[in-house]
Amino acid sequence: MFRPPIVTILGHVDHGKTTLLDYIRKTNLTAKEHGGITQSIGAYEISTQIKGYPTNKITFIDTPGHEAFMKLRARGAHAADIALLLIDAKDSVKPQTVESISHIKAAELPFIVVINKIDLPGANIDKVKNELLKHEILVEGKGGTTPCLEVSAKTGKGVTNLLESILLLASELHLEYDPKAPLEAFIIETKKDKRGVVVSAIIQNGTLTLGNTVYAEGQDAKVRALVDELGTSVKEVIPSAPFELLGFSELPEVGTIITSTPQQAKKKSDQKIQKPFDLNTFLQTQENKKISIILKTDSQGSLEAITNSLTEGSNVELLLKGVGEIHKSDVLLAKTAKAIIIGFNIKPSQDINELAKQEKVIIKTYNIIYKLLEELTEVASLLKEKEESEKNLKGEARVLATFIIEGEKVCGVKITKGKASLGDSVELYRENNLTGKTKIVSLRIRSKPVEEIKKDQEAGIILSPPLDTRVGDMIKFVL
Repeated sequence: MFRPPIVTILGHVDHGKTTLLDYIRKTNLTAKEHGGITQSIGAYEISTQIKGYPTNKITFIDTPGHEAFMKLRARGAHAADIALLLIDAKDSVKPQTVESISHIKAAELPFIVVINKIDLPGANIDKVKNELLKHEILVEGKGGTTPCLEVSAKTGKGVTNLLESILLLASELHLEYDPKAPLEAFIIETKKDKRGVVVSAIIQNGTLTLGNTVYAEGQDAKVRALVDELGTSVKEVIPSAPFELLGFSELPEVGTIITSTPQQAKKKSDQKIQKPFDLNTFLQTQENKKISIILKTDSQGSLEAITNSLTEGSNVELLLKGVGEIHKSDVLLAKTAKAIIIGFNIKPSQDINELAKQEKVIIKTYNIIYKLLEELTEVASLLKEKEESEKNLKGEARVLATFIIEGEKVCGVKITKGKASLGDSVELYRENNLTGKTKIVSLRIRSKPVEEIKKDQEAGIILSPPLDTRVGDMIKFVL
């Protein structure tokens, strides 16, 4: 079944987000709305009069800026299907606009550029489009395919066209759900009031019924009340419709996924103790060929000097740069984009350090430019070495069992990537650390000798010289 799209709006402060949301809500919500409930839920669903699409409804998440949006993303909640990048036609691209672009790219989120305040003197739509080119945003009419709409949130001009563009993009995304699928909902806000713990959420798959037992962040809760965004008690909630849920005894974190199965909500006491997440660990687990950097400096001069010194074509990618303190949104963006935060002549606060530790994000600070550049060059070299090594990678396997047959150690493995052949060179990894190198001298499937095994096949292999293989180890086959 098709579900309405979930939309979030990002952009620079004072570019008109609140005005746009207010206009959309007032002109598309029913008159029976109860005051204040929309704000308490943090989202609302509108019904447009537009026909010809699988749905005429749209859900807007009214998040208070980037931090809330990125917190949802960092927790693994795919909180929106579509983003609106809102830009003032007079002010054009501002620092938070650039930050918004980084967030949208990190989330790999389909988006529409919305140029607002086109009715004001000094509005320069072409300037906005040209400045977006500097940030690799190519809108329609400027050599790209990104939709770009012009509106006045104050007068409502162009808003209907915007809503239709959202419905068109949603139909292309084929947003569907299975009402019988296991519940998957994400929490957008939490609070305590006279009713107790109140959780605001939106479902992406499955349905939720009064009396169901649900799980989130180690808690289980029997749903004792469901309230829609109009303040009405309901017995069932379907995907994309925002609602309040009563039943939890403690406040779960924003971005936590609500499920119908306890296995997906591990208790904190059951979680393994995390090892310190250092630069070495980051490099070992980094899948990208480049290291992404968020750069924050004390002055514009420092920012320009460091930016100009980062040579193009290296394995370092500048994801976001700016002057000023490191903020929570920077940490959450780094979490989502798997980036490292570099601070020059600035010291992160204790709260930021705690958040970075919690989210396993690396923050490196420097006060001498050449030391910063030296370390980045070293990191880029290590990544380049890793890239060259991976070019020779033929396949990977996971060790499922080890046993002795006729005095020889045999490893039972399952190929997880690529393939392996008799005589291949082997590298053995434990917890991402290389522990030894050897070769395959015997390869069998159900005791039958074979020359090659491919992805998803299980086999027994003998290595020579033998290594200390254990269940869970990763074996890489190289050319």
